[in-house]
Amino acid sequence: MSYAVKSLAQGSRELIAFRIGEQEFCVNIMSVREIRGWTQATPMPHAPAYVLGVINLRGAVLPIVDLSARLGMKDAEPSARHVIIVAQVKNRVVGLLVEAVSDILTITEENIQPVPEISSDLEKQYARGILAIDKRMICMIELDALFAEKALDKESEAA
Repeated sequence: MSYAVKSLAQGSRELIAFRIGEQEFCVNIMSVREIRGWTQATPMPHAPAYVLGVINLRGAVLPIVDLSARLGMKDAEPSARHVIIVAQVKNRVVGLLVEAVSDILTITEENIQPVPEISSDLEKQYARGILAIDKRMICMIELDALFAEKALDKESEAA
């Protein structure tokens, strides 16, 4: 039995798209470890408001981040329909709570539009660009920037 390996064209990359509310976002698929169903998280004292708590993932403690709240949107109300994207962010693994995974996209740099000038400074730090694909507007998120210490410090100063 042989398997064909799909190779990406030079300069292209794959992204995983997901929904939060009425908006679509995407992240580099290389940072995604797995996608799993919603599991109730155990709250942690003194955690930031966007951290729902932790779950046991095959013997490892995994923090669960409400990505909606982290992006400054309305807090999620987790249900059985929500999913957790387990992602590698720098040297740690986190679970990102989203409403649904919608697509796997293959794009090139030409597909990425710049972030509009009207965006907030915090948004400009983590938004890598906007993709206009099939009448959809998808915000490309840079997870390393979203969870960078500088971004977290600025958020706590603004609070």
